[in-house]
Amino acid sequence: MKILLTHTPQARAQYYGPRALAALQALAEVRLHEGADALDAAGLVRAAQGVDLIIADRLTEGRGEIFPALPRLKAMLRVAVDIRNIDVEAASACGVLVTRAKPGFMAAVSELALGFLVDCARGVSRAAADYHAGRMPEVRMGRQLTGATAGILGYGAIARHLAPILSALGMTVLVHDPYAAVDDARLQQVGREELLRRSDFVICLAVATEETENLFDAAAFALMRPDAFFINLSRGNLVDEAALAAALREGRLAGAAMDVGRAADQMPSPALAALPNVIATPHIGGLVPQAIESQAFDTVRQVEAILAGSVPEGAVNADRWTRRGA
Repeated sequence: MKILLTHTPQARAQYYGPRALAALQALAEVRLHEGADALDAAGLVRAAQGVDLIIADRLTEGRGEIFPALPRLKAMLRVAVDIRNIDVEAASACGVLVTRAKPGFMAAVSELALGFLVDCARGVSRAAADYHAGRMPEVRMGRQLTGATAGILGYGAIARHLAPILSALGMTVLVHDPYAAVDDARLQQVGREELLRRSDFVICLAVATEETENLFDAAAFALMRPDAFFINLSRGNLVDEAALAAALREGRLAGAAMDVGRAADQMPSPALAALPNVIATPHIGGLVPQAIESQAFDTVRQVEAILAGSVPEGAVNADRWTRRGA
């Protein structure tokens, strides 16, 4: 069995880790991508000649044309939950299995959310930036999280971890998700408009799909209070960035915090991040060893299952996996 790990050396260190790599190498022959840039489709085809499995990072695209060009390929394993960079239909048409990892980053992203909440409420980044620049920061009245209202859009794995923490802080927690039932008595499941109108902090944790493209548009921001903050820890394509920028510039929102955006590698857009009432981090929500190892070891377990002739946990198209014995 031969495996291609597509991560660049830097990405391999940060998003896969030496322990998971060693475990993978104990199972099969592992070919490493040593280039500084992510593989494009043509580069991926060249690098994956003769391999049975591809373990893909978030910048390597599994475009439709790669699967017919790699007749030995049995499966493409994604080291994440998000598999939008893989053409699953094209893979299925060629009998190639596609898998995803389980979310192992709930605690890490929830902790960053807490940091964003405190920063928005108390102006930590603003004061630190002024001090770093040799300026005396303006002394402004802060906000207390206890007694405030947090509205969470999307009730997936991160929200289920974060919401009870916010409740324990003494916050009223509203949740909106048309596809999930909230069974925690500490939380209030409400309609989207009610959540936007009532919340001091609106936290975007919705799944990125065609349906949620620009979920937060000008109309959504118009429903929010001018003293409210918007926090995005999901994906940039859920936000109409021009509408958000206008609301922030015109004082129709107090501020925003974001770990994601529409720039390369799903990072915040520099122009939006540069606004004075924006806090931005470069897509680091899950970048802690525990979260990275959790998902990397998921792929190790998936390889073990494939070697044993089983369908691995995380498979998304097992009913069309015809190359398993190729």
